[in-house]
Amino acid sequence: MALSGMRGLSVFISDVRNCQNKEQERLRVDKELGNIRTRFKNEKGLTPYEKKKYVWKMLYIHMLGYDVDFGHMEAVSLISAPKYPEKQVGYIVTSCLLNENHDFLRLAINTVRNDIVGRNETFQCLALTLVGNIGGREFAESLAPDVQKLLISSSCRPLVRKKAALCLLRLFRKNPDVMNVDSWSDRMAQLLDERDLGVVTSSMSLLVALVSNNHEEYWNCLPKCVKVLERLARNQDVPQEYTYYGIPSPWLQVKTMRALQYFPTIEDPDTRRSLFEVLQRILMGTDVVKNVNKNNASHAVLFEALALVMHLDAEKEMMSQCVALLGKFIAVREPNIRYLGLENMTRMLMVTDVQDIIKRHQAQIITSLKDPDISIRRRALDLLYGMCDVSNAKDIVEELLQYLSTAEFVMREELSLKIAILAEKFAPDLSWYVDVVLQLIDKAGDFVSDDIWFRVVQFVTNNEDLQPYAALKAREYLDKPAIHETMVKVSAYVLGEYSHLLARRPGCSPKEIFSIIHEKLPTVTTSTIPILLSTYAKILMHTQPPDLELQNQIWAIFRKYEGCIDVEIQQRAVEYLELSKKGAALMDILAEMPKFPERQSSLIKKAEETEADTADQSAIKWRAQQQNSNALIVTDQHPANGTPPISQLGPVKVPSRSNVDCDSADQREAQSNGTLTVVDPQPPSTSSPDLLGDLLSPLAIEGPQPAENQSDHNLGAGVKGDTIGEDALALAPIEEQMNTVQPIGSIAERFHALCLKDSGVLYEDPNIQIGTKAEWRAHHGRLILFLGNKNTSPLASVQAIILSPSHLRTELSLVPETIPPRAQVQCPLEVVNLRPSRDVAVLDFSYKFGTHLVNVKLRLPAVLNKFFQPITVSAEEFFPQWRSLSGPPLKLQEVVRGVRPMPLLEMANLFNSFQLIVCPGLDPNTNNLVASTTFYSESTRAMLCLVRIETDPADRTQLRMTVASGDPTLTFELKEFIKEQLVSIPTAPQAAAPPVPPQPQPTSPPPPSSDPGALLAGLL
Repeated sequence: MALSGMRGLSVFISDVRNCQNKEQERLRVDKELGNIRTRFKNEKGLTPYEKKKYVWKMLYIHMLGYDVDFGHMEAVSLISAPKYPEKQVGYIVTSCLLNENHDFLRLAINTVRNDIVGRNETFQCLALTLVGNIGGREFAESLAPDVQKLLISSSCRPLVRKKAALCLLRLFRKNPDVMNVDSWSDRMAQLLDERDLGVVTSSMSLLVALVSNNHEEYWNCLPKCVKVLERLARNQDVPQEYTYYGIPSPWLQVKTMRALQYFPTIEDPDTRRSLFEVLQRILMGTDVVKNVNKNNASHAVLFEALALVMHLDAEKEMMSQCVALLGKFIAVREPNIRYLGLENMTRMLMVTDVQDIIKRHQAQIITSLKDPDISIRRRALDLLYGMCDVSNAKDIVEELLQYLSTAEFVMREELSLKIAILAEKFAPDLSWYVDVVLQLIDKAGDFVSDDIWFRVVQFVTNNEDLQPYAALKAREYLDKPAIHETMVKVSAYVLGEYSHLLARRPGCSPKEIFSIIHEKLPTVTTSTIPILLSTYAKILMHTQPPDLELQNQIWAIFRKYEGCIDVEIQQRAVEYLELSKKGAALMDILAEMPKFPERQSSLIKKAEETEADTADQSAIKWRAQQQNSNALIVTDQHPANGTPPISQLGPVKVPSRSNVDCDSADQREAQSNGTLTVVDPQPPSTSSPDLLGDLLSPLAIEGPQPAENQSDHNLGAGVKGDTIGEDALALAPIEEQMNTVQPIGSIAERFHALCLKDSGVLYEDPNIQIGTKAEWRAHHGRLILFLGNKNTSPLASVQAIILSPSHLRTELSLVPETIPPRAQVQCPLEVVNLRPSRDVAVLDFSYKFGTHLVNVKLRLPAVLNKFFQPITVSAEEFFPQWRSLSGPPLKLQEVVRGVRPMPLLEMANLFNSFQLIVCPGLDPNTNNLVASTTFYSESTRAMLCLVRIETDPADRTQLRMTVASGDPTLTFELKEFIKEQLVSIPTAPQAAAPPVPPQPQPTSPPPPSSDPGALLAGLL
């Protein structure tokens, strides 16, 4: 900023800098603001020099952090000045003081356009800088065509075209509709052929944004990107000013490789070969040097090349080279390079057949656990956790147990959880698993959650061969003079149940077991005393013949706690005392705990909840979910009073009293997201109920149906309810068979969760996990299906078919017929919304594991609200739109009954979660809500939707809903969608019921004109 000659501005800056404290500075600033305000009131007497000087002062005051709420008009007026000094001040101050929603910007649009289309390159650059900094939808609609002409103009200098490309990028991010895809595909290809690298770099930034939104229209740019990489890799025609420490334009290389990652694959063999030659040159030519700046640039290019290699699923030889290069990086002294090496090696775990190569660097990764930098230690821990399998589990777990003693307290809880999960997944035998968890509790008891020792109890209870060993280990740990309270809990529980199996061992008589446990009683808290009382009762029950001395000691303890203030302790003491007097009947009353049913591992579930759902950690998360253990044997999932044979593999549930109560309900839980069919070679012994029973009874309200797709034939009614489909998308009847492969978790809950977020698990069973990650832009969507094989054997005959409703156009990439062991494949799915509808697409997925052919039909979360773009409207925008939509079919009203009572704030949050933004202050009645959103489809484009909810404080179970939009089909579908959310709030899973055909209900009659709500609606 040229301030030469502005003595007043220089004096003011000096005065501010010389202030002794903040108060003096504030007084000096207030004085200057008052002076500026006074001078601006007499604007006609101001010379251009004075106006420029005072606007500079306003900017300086704004930079100091003070609020400048006047003088904006004067700043905007300088934009239209004919001379460069005044125009420069106007553009700079306007872009700093005003935002895209300021009303004064509308006054400057014509002046900015004149500068853009003019011949003065300096003025063009100033105007483009202002538009790029402020952006805004109004600027995008008004100025985008002029900026596009400037970019493709051959008569403009590269300096102007670079700014035009970056300005257009900002406008596209604000409003993607400013770019006409049909005409811009060829133009982008031409821009990539430019000789000037500055224009190419700016155009590549624009291309990255375009292909991230819709790569299908820009396939002709792919070979151009490869040619740009070839030009840079061979250092052909690269000016010296674009060479950074000997590296040809590293920023352009990074952007080009990032753009290539948005294309699913490269089919042309010549282009693919050329690209791999460039990547090979990058991999071979990158090494660690002493110059930090050169290191940063070269590694930025290298790590982007690694990401592209993983994306293209290169040959195993190149993958091995990538891992070897990363192995070299994690051994250098520079901590930043070690961190990046560990992080990218963790990402490499997602690639098939690379884990064995990564294992060669296991020793160096373990060494990184001792690094002084905690961030490097965290990355090393994540990498060890992701690369662990049956072959190296013992070594890794042993190293992690040793590291546990010296780890920071902030890491110990996470470390303990990961040790427990690895021990559970990859235990060669159950005795090793028990040893590991008991060591874990002994070394880090404060950081071991109850879920971990619950898990030990489950495996000990469900495996008879393990019970004597576990009881003996618990007895050994109790001999220690000081042990953690969690160790007391697990030892007391195990010895209470199985100490009688050690009766013949020295030091293991009932009296000695009681004595050593009772020594710990004074050191424990009230939460552990109930477990010890249960242990005493069990020991008394197993003492045969009865020992009167032991009996009197235990009875004395029970009597001592009969008057305890803690209700749980008091109740147990009283009941155990009375039960112990029953004699022989005590054996039946206090029999051993039954075997626990098969459930999802609570530890793995907890790990999923604690991990952030980011791309950087996705490899670890997927590995944790995909890998499965064949060592932890659990008994039959239908326990009886007797001893069932050991027959199945899998995890069991946390031992709590609620587990047994909920078991029957959980086994009857309806998988309402789809149907699961397992074709077993053995004839089924029983038939399974229809799993779609509770899905097929939504609220059906008569209304204007879409001409092309009748809503009463919906395959899935939006997010919460489904109706029976009778067209080609309807689910075919499935024979009732014995489901030998059951899904893990509720499929319906997973689907509903994905309707509110863009990434997560769609389906999981013991063999496979299907996850999704989605991006939504206007009426386009891109879902990536992650298919992860959790077993050590391949999954064969894999098929995935998208059953798409008529309002969606879908395209699924090729799905491999076989998924290798413990591997993951990615299958991109492109979705285009053609018109409004609540129907959902269905993924018909099947695979073969062993002799079992499993088929499952899953709803995909490409639902109505995914094509909403929230928008907040003001009163000046809302009321003209509301009045223009006078009545049916553009404006529909209905009284909805049976609504779950909820506070108004909770209802507002529910609307916001589905991208319907509540606009406060528009309705004078505080018991009402007004919401708005923009719906995108190919037929409607961007369509504003308005919703008004009128509630009655005296009766929250009913409300009146008015929905308005410019499309009758959209109005009806949105009304039904909102009604489903208000009436069909997700509740606890219930048993599947037979399917009930939906009964259409008549639309509620309009309210009489004398109703106050109707009068208010008329005013609105």
